Amino acid sequence: MVKAALARNVVGIIGNVISFGLFFSPAPTFYNIIKKKDVEEFKPDPYIATVLNCAFWVFYGMPFVHPNSLLVVTINGVGLVFEFVYITIFYIYAKKEGRKKVGLYLLIEAILFAAIVLITMLALHGTTKRSLIVGILCDLFNIAMYVSPLTVMAMVIKTKSVKYMPFWLSVANFLNGCCWTTYALIHPFDIYVLVSNGIGAISGFVQLLLYGYYYFWGENKDVEDTKHVPKPTLAEV
Repeated sequence: MVKAALARNVVGIIGNVISFGLFFSPAPTFYNIIKKKDVEEFKPDPYIATVLNCAFWVFYGMPFVHPNSLLVVTINGVGLVFEFVYITIFYIYAKKEGRKKVGLYLLIEAILFAAIVLITMLALHGTTKRSLIVGILCDLFNIAMYVSPLTVMAMVIKTKSVKYMPFWLSVANFLNGCCWTTYALIHPFDIYVLVSNGIGAISGFVQLLLYGYYYFWGENKDVEDTKHVPKPTLAEV
């Protein structure tokens, strides 16, 4: 039992590190937005989805909802801060239509989150019931975060170019999904962490396959040649 708990904590800490990389990976993209003062064709969808996802996982990890989930709370709290910074940058440099979209979606998310918190705390008693409802919601929004790059994947297929494909974000998604899937399988078993992160690992793997195919066989004249540098830079979202 002690060995299982230790192994779970170790995997959870590794998951925190990888998740931090996942949250940090879009930073070069937003640095480019600041330099150009233009969001161009960048999509805010993954970051908007991740805000609600992180908020629900922080709530899920609270002792009065799902005890012994401190590592879930810490990394998602950090992720929430990162996503707000990214969305703020996008909002500043987006056109009027893009700002309206971001503002509307965030308002809807805030209302939804507040409603779920109130219902959970007032209508549900005991951590078992709260874990069930909040865990299912977390899975739904975690899956939304993992599959949100589908809009970008569709653009890659349409243009046959990976210019707007977030390579390092896809890598981080894949590794993050694998690590938290492992964490969920170690005693005590956590079905809610398992389901969404298992799907996340598959989603990240598909994204990497797509990137690899169109990077080598697509039309990437507009992508900086990275064959002669040790580490490729993050492809723009």
